[in-house]
Amino acid sequence: MARVNVTVKQDEEKPVEKEVLAEAIVNIGKATNRLIASGINKRAIIVLLHDYLNARVGKRDIELVLNALPELERAYCTKAVKK
Repeated sequence: MARVNVTVKQDEEKPVEKEVLAEAIVNIGKATNRLIASGINKRAIIVLLHDYLNARVGKRDIELVLNALPELERAYCTKAVKK
């Protein structure tokens, strides 16, 4: 998968620390994994979201996003290596 550079514009008076953004990305992945492990299968989640969105977004697109959420940490957060 090709990497995409993303420019984040922040409020100059209230900037968000990189650590806070990284923690939010990690939490999104963890929450997605907990949702999938909760007993409702991924297909059911996709159908529920598709219905909620009144079919404005295709099931395949929903599936792509759902699959990508746990991968955000790997793609955008680096971890310090302990020596």
